[in-house]
Amino acid sequence: MSDFLAFVDVGFRHIVALDAADHVLFLLALAAIYRGRDWRALLWVVTAFTVGHSLTLLLAVTTQLVLPREIVEFLIPVTIVLTGMENLLARQRAESGRTSGHRSVLAGIFGLVHGAGFADYLRSLFVDELALPLLGFNVGIECGQLVVLAVAFGCFWVGDRLLAVAPHRVVRGAPFQARLVGVSAVVTAVAVVWAWERWPG
Repeated sequence: MSDFLAFVDVGFRHIVALDAADHVLFLLALAAIYRGRDWRALLWVVTAFTVGHSLTLLLAVTTQLVLPREIVEFLIPVTIVLTGMENLLARQRAESGRTSGHRSVLAGIFGLVHGAGFADYLRSLFVDELALPLLGFNVGIECGQLVVLAVAFGCFWVGDRLLAVAPHRVVRGAPFQARLVGVSAVVTAVAVVWAWERWPG
């Protein structure tokens, strides 16, 4: 049990560490279009992301799937850019509380990419056993993601309240729209820079 908890701790620390900023930024982009009342929709999206990156981790650490690291590192910010852009395109629909079901599909596909980003690190932890490190690491990653999402939604809630009392000349439109556009635009801009810096070749 102590070994399992050790791998949970490694996974948790890996998602909240500074060098995991791209994964945290993706979670922010993923969550930006949701409000507290949309938790069921977000749960489906996060579950799809979890399934995607768990599958890639399994394939990668068993060497069934080997991807060039520079390609994976480039594709991770690309997933953030695409998610941020999708947020901006769907902002009117999100205002009415309707989010598209295809976000779960996208999250699952993007999870495949992000799982490959963890693979090299996780592979280095293996000595003889596969199941225990893989399960523990995945549980730790999910716990870390839940913490990141909880903090993000706390910040979103505070931001929405502050925007609601801001002068009209500062905030045009609904506070939710302003927050959605602001968060999505920032994460997309940062991810574009990262993608440019990581361009393969």
